[in-house]
Amino acid sequence: MVVADRRSFARAAEQVHVSQPALTRSIQAAEAELGLRLFDRGTQEVLTTPAGEFVVARARELVFNSRCLERDVELYANRELGDTAFGCGPFPAATFMPSLLAGLRRDFPHINLRLKVSNWELLLARLRDEDIEFFVADTRDLPTDATLKLRPLRRQPGGFYVRSGHPLPVKKPVGLAQIWRYGVATVRLPKEVRLVVSRMLDPASPAALSLALECDHVDLLKAVALESDTVLAAPQSALAAEIAAGTLRQLSVTGLPKLESNMGIVTLRGRTPSPMADLIIRRLPTAV
Repeated sequence: MVVADRRSFARAAEQVHVSQPALTRSIQAAEAELGLRLFDRGTQEVLTTPAGEFVVARARELVFNSRCLERDVELYANRELGDTAFGCGPFPAATFMPSLLAGLRRDFPHINLRLKVSNWELLLARLRDEDIEFFVADTRDLPTDATLKLRPLRRQPGGFYVRSGHPLPVKKPVGLAQIWRYGVATVRLPKEVRLVVSRMLDPASPAALSLALECDHVDLLKAVALESDTVLAAPQSALAAEIAAGTLRQLSVTGLPKLESNMGIVTLRGRTPSPMADLIIRRLPTAV
């Protein structure tokens, strides 16, 4: 696996702390035992052959399952909670995650948690690298993959919001084109949402959707909307305090279909969550 990743016997040997001749002999022995040539030895790089790609892929599965077995045995033997790391998208971070984390800190003050807030694509890479145990994010663009397990969360309604005193009226419907003239700020939108809005703006020729501000930091997006004429697109629950205070108000948009979040819990299939990860997952607002 390391030879395939580093594309060099010298670099691979250094990483696994063996001599280069010893590593070379190990690879040669594996090729002889399997009756397959696993690597093409070039002058610049060592590259996997088609057979090598097949064997390396299976090797990765074996190493992953071995790590899971070691951890699962330890969890079974100890039967106790431990530290964990997980991820979430920007909207979960701005809605139910603060109260969930506060509850965990009250109930388990000695447990250490690590939370990564980002978009689903970066979180998926962290999950595959086993840097986090699971993540919570919008899953509409998540690739179809048998190695992933998805558990949906309760949906939350969303819309377009402006500051109090904004030039756009909040007591009568406005068109989407009117909204876009002021600029829209939001997180990275799912492809299906971008397509729906693009078609509403230009039915004849829906092009790439232009956003005034795209950012994964919801508090920053709210600050911009409160201090300018920028229109904020977000779930209602992420703006509960501002809506209650009257500083942000929802627009009524002509012809706009119902907008909802589509969040889910994403884990690696076949991996047993740690006790703390399992407890956190059970506390999440899953769909009924």
